[in-house]
Amino acid sequence: MAGSVKDLKLFIENEIKSNKVMVFSKTTCGYCGMAKRALHETGVKYGLMELNQRSDCGKIQQILKEITGASTVPRVFINGKCIGGGTETVALQRNGKLLELVQA
Repeated sequence: MAGSVKDLKLFIENEIKSNKVMVFSKTTCGYCGMAKRALHETGVKYGLMELNQRSDCGKIQQILKEITGASTVPRVFINGKCIGGGTETVALQRNGKLLELVQA
């Protein structure tokens, strides 16, 4: 996606707002797989952006760092709020809170 960093940030923010659950991931990341499995096993539908399949991967990760304080993936958003990554998503699934958050 060509364009300014400002345009890219607006695009990312729109993806987060447009999806009740939004995951920024990489296909090769084990923690990303954990998060996606936890969501799938809970029956949660989610938006997905595989950053390693995009030419602007680094820029997106930098913007995610500005938004969330971390550039690591996955970055999982529920109702517009970043809940963390793979470990946090699995923990929420295990304690029964993941579906509660999504349904809130």
